[in-house]
Amino acid sequence: MDKHVDLLIVGAGISGIGLAAHLTKHCPQRSFEIIERRDSFGGTWDLFKYPGIRSDSDMSTFGFNFKPWQQASVLADGSSIKGYLAEVIDEQKLKEKIHFKHRVLSANYDSAQKKWQVVIENAKGKKENWIANFVFGCTGYYNYDQGYQPDFPNKEVFKGEFVNPQFWPEKLDYTGKKVVIIGSGATAITLVPAMTKGGAAHVTMLQRSPTYIASVPSIDFVYDKMRKVLPEDVAYKLTRARNIGMQRGIYALAQKQPKLLRRLLLQSIKMQLKGKVDMKHFTPEYNPWDQRLCVVPDGDLFKILRSGQASVETDQIERFTETGLQLKSGQHLEADIVVSATGLEIQILGGIQATIDGKSLDTSKHMLYQGVMVSDVPNMAMIIGYINASWTLKVDIAAEYICRLLNYMDQKQWAEVIPKGDATELMDDTVMGSLSSGYIARAANVMPKQGKHAPWKVSNNYLADRKTLKSASFEDGVLKFAKRDAALNQKPKLVS
Repeated sequence: MDKHVDLLIVGAGISGIGLAAHLTKHCPQRSFEIIERRDSFGGTWDLFKYPGIRSDSDMSTFGFNFKPWQQASVLADGSSIKGYLAEVIDEQKLKEKIHFKHRVLSANYDSAQKKWQVVIENAKGKKENWIANFVFGCTGYYNYDQGYQPDFPNKEVFKGEFVNPQFWPEKLDYTGKKVVIIGSGATAITLVPAMTKGGAAHVTMLQRSPTYIASVPSIDFVYDKMRKVLPEDVAYKLTRARNIGMQRGIYALAQKQPKLLRRLLLQSIKMQLKGKVDMKHFTPEYNPWDQRLCVVPDGDLFKILRSGQASVETDQIERFTETGLQLKSGQHLEADIVVSATGLEIQILGGIQATIDGKSLDTSKHMLYQGVMVSDVPNMAMIIGYINASWTLKVDIAAEYICRLLNYMDQKQWAEVIPKGDATELMDDTVMGSLSSGYIARAANVMPKQGKHAPWKVSNNYLADRKTLKSASFEDGVLKFAKRDAALNQKPKLVS
């Protein structure tokens, strides 16, 4: 027997929980259910268990706009973030809406019915047919089943332990072990100090090329003081506004004065290394924000490198050996454990096989309308956060836009909305923007594309997007609305 739902949210991570909370507040007349393939909520913050996992954005902007982050920590650890999400679920009464260990296998839009036919594998491994008016993709942009893994020559001969941070072994003992971490992104620079402090004999970060790294305070003392004299929500809003402005200012400086920002970043790193580490390991060939800018709390990475407990090498792997890694420079790195922090495998909609009237949907050949809805796809939206600011900033404004759209459709009694794409608008750039990071480049054949002009062009500018999404008219000639045939317009029996 088919199960009928109004709104179907796929994913109970930050995006899904955020959308559900906004729907609860702004669309009380609508009902929704959340499908989550894992046995717990949190998405990224439930999947990744590696030592030291934390946010790489400040928590005043990483938190939702409706719920203050009530700690003075700037960068929060994974368990604290998951605890924050648990509070949102409890406060918004979302627990009963989440169906854990349920996986969406396929979704087909029936244009005649104006409904999505969704095949779901339940917790018992049995298939269920769900019928939904709307489907919202809140699955993030990477594959939960596998990370990106380069083809390392002779990896099979290595007699130590080879670890992928996405699937960190629960009982991995690295005490007294020599560790090599391959990579220089957010995961690698988090693991180096964490594993060193956790008892590793020595940790080496092996990178092909350097990354820009900025040190930020671990505690926001200004916010901490404001909370003592101002109401919690006021202190949060002021801090949030300040940090949004700072984020935007730094990114704008990178676009307009890249040489100046480069000089400032390199000077800061040089001061923290204090001559103990060669600056060649921290001097990228690209400009700031051509790839995502990484951050470390209180310069912890630089402190560990200065101490000699950890080191960094800029080189390429020639091959694995039984005892470590042979580099192209001729150097050999001894290792008991090799951690491959080499990035993510990009995936959209959680790998769901989506079709429209049986015709396969290739998201890489579509654009995003207002950065939210897929061109020429009815009754679907996806939430993809910012790559140059906190992910959650986009979640909030995209969710509010979706709520505004649903209320408009209720008012007009529309059953279907389709953003009609214009083929002349289509560009090669994906919605991730112009970043040159490896995982962004690998996303070209998966991610939706940008258009040349609004509403198809993605700005990655929170302040501009907030203004647009709060006020954009739905009667712009791009959105096409339709009503359901009266004979089919029966109120479905909703999932209890």
